[in-house]
Amino acid sequence: MSETFLHNLDAWVKKQKEILQSFKKADEKVKEADRLDLIVLSRAAFQHMIKTLSAFDQWLQEPFIISHMPKEMLEDVWKTTRKLLFELLELDIRHTGGFRDYVEKLAREGKLNPILVSGKPEARRVPIHTSI
Repeated sequence: MSETFLHNLDAWVKKQKEILQSFKKADEKVKEADRLDLIVLSRAAFQHMIKTLSAFDQWLQEPFIISHMPKEMLEDVWKTTRKLLFELLELDIRHTGGFRDYVEKLAREGKLNPILVSGKPEARRVPIHTSI
């Protein structure tokens, strides 16, 4: 095993710890955040989660890693992945359903931005993507 490999692992862990601290620091200020701050923070978090999830996916495809990783570590990965997956799906269901109801209410009250809703409502449907 090369020193470069171990160095890369150390560098990844160090960077992830720095990013974790940055998000914790940003989270301390979230009560004072406006809508734009919340959007920027959420998008930054999503982008980093995507990067981390992609790295985990690649990690679990690497023959050296999967041939040497103990079952206990894999169980920990699954336990945490399962928790994140369920929470993400619950958030998506709650957020999408809640936003749908809110937009419907705004439409009934004539409060939708007319510039953003020009054209047929059917043309504004969001495509549904699924991996299942």
